[in-house]
Amino acid sequence: MIVRCITNRHLSVQDYFTQIEQIAKARPEALIIREKDLPEPEYERLAAKVLAICTQYEVPCIFHTYVQAAIRLGVPCVHLPLQALLDLPLEQKQQLTVLGASVHSKKEALLAEQAGASYLAAGHVFATDCKPGVPARGLSFLKEVCAAVQIPVYALGGICAERADACIRAGAQGVCVMSECMQHTDVEGRLQMYGAW
Repeated sequence: MIVRCITNRHLSVQDYFTQIEQIAKARPEALIIREKDLPEPEYERLAAKVLAICTQYEVPCIFHTYVQAAIRLGVPCVHLPLQALLDLPLEQKQQLTVLGASVHSKKEALLAEQAGASYLAAGHVFATDCKPGVPARGLSFLKEVCAAVQIPVYALGGICAERADACIRAGAQGVCVMSECMQHTDVEGRLQMYGAW
């Protein structure tokens, strides 16, 4: 199964860069550096260190939100909120080879695809502590999004090994996990529970 890991330094159970190395050793399909609450200069400094670790283990990095930081560090892969994707200048878009977008409805999925997204992260599928009090959208939502677009869709939100197969059956290309990779020291063991990818 295809698993992408999403970082959140506030959830890390140990030193952040030690945790990043544990994730990289587990060899997910990609690592999305999500620390979007940081100002861009701080994000870029942190992302450069994460990128070095991922490069060592040959794990692709996807930057989040900060397109210019990605371009400056030679990373052609960025994940954006939908509105940021829609507002992205063509000059910047042309410098990226992978452009992901977060979507929360079929309409948003279609807009993202039309705007040139390479893949979508659709969520949140299940209840998650990251969105307390916000109802989960469910597998029917995921199935609708997957059926509506021609680009890969990754399920996001409340994903664990026991729920991952249902996401794939709903049409998802793979899953994105945050807590699974940030709240456990044995990341490799956690990701092995998802099966081969």
